[in-house]
Amino acid sequence: MDLQLTGKTAVVTGGSKGIGLAIVRALADEGARVVTASRTVSKELEALGETVTVVRADLTVPRSAALLAATAGDADILVNNLGGGDTSRTLGAGFLDIEDEGWRRTYELNLFSTVRITRALLPGLLTKRGIVINISSVGARAAFPPVDYGTAKAALTNLTKALAEEFGGRGLRALTVTPGPTRTRHWSEPDGYAGQLARAAGVDLDRFLAAVPQRMGITTGRLTEPEETAALVAFLASPRSGNLTGADFLADGGVIKSV
Repeated sequence: MDLQLTGKTAVVTGGSKGIGLAIVRALADEGARVVTASRTVSKELEALGETVTVVRADLTVPRSAALLAATAGDADILVNNLGGGDTSRTLGAGFLDIEDEGWRRTYELNLFSTVRITRALLPGLLTKRGIVINISSVGARAAFPPVDYGTAKAALTNLTKALAEEFGGRGLRALTVTPGPTRTRHWSEPDGYAGQLARAAGVDLDRFLAAVPQRMGITTGRLTEPEETAALVAFLASPRSGNLTGADFLADGGVIKSV
């Protein structure tokens, strides 16, 4: 299927690894001009060469939004993928363990940076009658720890709906994609989140990962691959999904059981 993305300008935040990198690849493969921003540039991102423009920037710093917007120009597609939890925090930290500074860092990374970037790119997106796709998390729909990350992602999902409602009459579409456990380095490498959990449980990483689908209730029995979520994002970003807006698309293998 031709997704009709050739010549479109797509901006992807956090595109150096994981789901973000897979989205950058998918959009570039469909013929889009891709601009991505990241604090670091991975070897995999460098390998994409001239098909992708990379902006080295810490997007939690307010002025970085203007830099990204100036580099991209008027965008047809904005994928707000930037996000993550605080890996420096002790595993199993609860509500009373998270100080104000922890909440602030989490919201800067997972919500406020997206607010600023979307605001900076919105004039061009409206000109192009474009689309915003925000990458959320199953933590927005269920009370998985840590609570600060889940609430920030829930706010992001609400922001998507608000953008769809306020600017839909001017041609903007806004959608959320909500991944579940995905085979990124956080789950597959020893120094990632799953590796920390495995060490805390006293088991090796392979054994720990083998038990994750059952423990988390993943209906398909496996983690999602980044490329699967990227393929969904590419379709939603395309004119092929032109009448979809304000919706949240789960890419979680069946973790969330509610209707």
